[in-house]
Parts: sequence; structure tokens; C-alpha cells
Amino acid sequence: MKVAVRPAAGTTGADFTEPVTVSVSGGALADVSVVAEDGGRLKGTFNSARTRWTSDAHPASGTTYTVTAGVEDDESTHTSRFTTKKPGATFVGYFTPEDGSTSGVGMPVSLAFTKAVGDRAAVQKAITVTAEPDVEIVGHWFSDTRLDFRPRTYWAAGTKITLALRLKDVEGADGVYGTQDKDVTFHIGREQISVVDLKAKSMTVRRDGEEIATYDVTGGGSGYETWAGKMVISERFEETRMDSTTVGLGDEYDIDDVPHAQRLTTSGTFIHGNYWAAASVFGTSNTSHGCIGLRDAQGADDSSTPGARFYRSSMVGDVVEVRRSGEETVAPANGLNGWNLSWAQWKAGSAA
Repeated sequence: MKVAVRPAAGTTGADFTEPVTVSVSGGALADVSVVAEDGGRLKGTFNSARTRWTSDAHPASGTTYTVTAGVEDDESTHTSRFTTKKPGATFVGYFTPEDGSTSGVGMPVSLAFTKAVGDRAAVQKAITVTAEPDVEIVGHWFSDTRLDFRPRTYWAAGTKITLALRLKDVEGADGVYGTQDKDVTFHIGREQISVVDLKAKSMTVRRDGEEIATYDVTGGGSGYETWAGKMVISERFEETRMDSTTVGLGDEYDIDDVPHAQRLTTSGTFIHGNYWAAASVFGTSNTSHGCIGLRDAQGADDSSTPGARFYRSSMVGDVVEVRRSGEETVAPANGLNGWNLSWAQWKAGSAA
């Protein structure tokens, strides 16, 4: 009787994209074990005659395995070892939100890949997003480096969400393999949705369905109209610098201490405190370069101002919906703003 193992014993650069096989001639296999150096085992299946065993999954890259095979009516045991090669090129997916964080109901699960993904179906298959309570969640590719997941409507308050990354050794592009095998969990806090009406120059804040505040605001003036649509707060700064040169507006402004700023788009739309405009502007005129402004104090140290109060009530993932701004709807990929796609449009962007 002869036992043959593939990859062969002693191989140091074995392929990790093929299953492990163990076969015997002149007999039948009694048992097979394939154990990695960290103790992990590859499960497998025998053919009907038990002359061949094939692993159900591929071996991991850069790993040494010990293969042990027993043959029926033979007291001897066949043992061999092999080591798989390491991939020449790799990619990872940087995810938002962070593990263990709490976000507002509009927060999608967003992944940015370090290499362009050619095989979107393989990569998406290796990523699972689940929720408690259960809800249908679908992925949408905005580009070959960005994949977001969300349900049909905003998450329910209190939802627990788990992102399972099983990207290790998944070939995302020709010769480029994933490295991640981990789970990430985050939670949804209370529901807060703020509606900005820029014709009325006002904002109404609702928490868990109840109105908790209204604020006078100023939005984008003529030629600088604020994007319309549903936008998700993606970053928050007690104070930050805003320089018009960074958003393609030349030398229109450079303010190094903008208070209570919360990002709504990648392109530079914020909802923030404003101390430099006259108090009479808020609720009466749209005078900004596209941001939404609330009356505030320089230094961000007056907790009684509208800017401070709204900032204090907010969190990353909260929704700010802008209406009647005179501008087109924001592009869904401009920030975490995929909610501006219908459910049918969202699902059309899935590779699953």
C-alpha cells in the first residue's frame, strides 16, 4: 500500500489556493488529520471507497501543516509535513466604524481597500455583516476600492452589528490576496435625525421620534448652495481649521478655529458653529460657502450657544437631512451618504 499526500512531504513553498489531498493505493484510508502549527485543523471528506480524502477548505498561506494518515488493516501511520508559501502581494480593508464603538442610526459599514479589487464577488462573499435584531443587509460597491453595507432603512436604535472579515487568502485581484480574519462588533445608539429646511433657514432635531430642539441656521448662499439630501455625520471636531484652498474655492476663507464642526461630506460640507456672522443672519439668510451654520462663540467654550448644544447632542452616524437648498442631491459616495440611493439602486451595486 502506498499513501500519497499533496502537497508532497517536505514542500516549503506549497500552493495555498488548492485543497490538500491524501490518497492510498491498494487499501482504504481509516483516518486523516491535517493540523496547522497553531493547532487549527483542516476538515475534509472521503470519497465513497475511502481511497481519497480532500480538505474542505484550502490551507492558509505561510503555514506549516502536519498530515497524519492511517490505513485500514495496517498498523503503520503515514506522517508528512509541508509549508505553504506566503503571498507576494496583499490587501486589507480598513473599516468604519471602529470595533466597540456606538454610532447613530445612519452609520453604514464602510470598507476601503488598500488595493483595487478585481474580483468583487469573491471579496464580498468573504465579508458578512449581521445584525441583532436581524434585518436584511446588502453590500454596494461605490468603486473598486470601496464597499459599503446597509439595510433598506436606517438601523433600529439599540442594534448590535457584527462585521465578519474572512479575507485571508482571498484573491482580490490577480496575485493579490487578503490578510484579515477577524470579527468587529459595534452598536447603534439612540435615533437622532435632524431636518434642515434652507428655505425656512431652520433645523428640527428629532430623537427617537420626538422633537427635542429647533435651531435657526444659515446655509449656502447664491452660487454656493448646500447639497440637498440625507447626510451622515462622519467626523466631529470641537474646533477645526477650514481653509477654502482645500475645497477648490481659492482664497475665499481661512478660519483656524471653527467651533463644533461635524463633517457631512468628503468634499467639505460641515454643520458647524459660526461666530463671525452677525446674529441676525441665522434664521433669515443663507450666506455660507455651502456649510450649515449655527450661532456659536469663538473658542467653543460657551455651552449655551446653538452650535454647542447641537454638537453636544450629536454623535457620529447621526443623520442630517437637507431640504429646499436649491442644490442637487449629494452624490451617494460623497461621504457616508448611500441613503440617497433607493433600495433597488443600492442592491444593483452588489456583487453577491
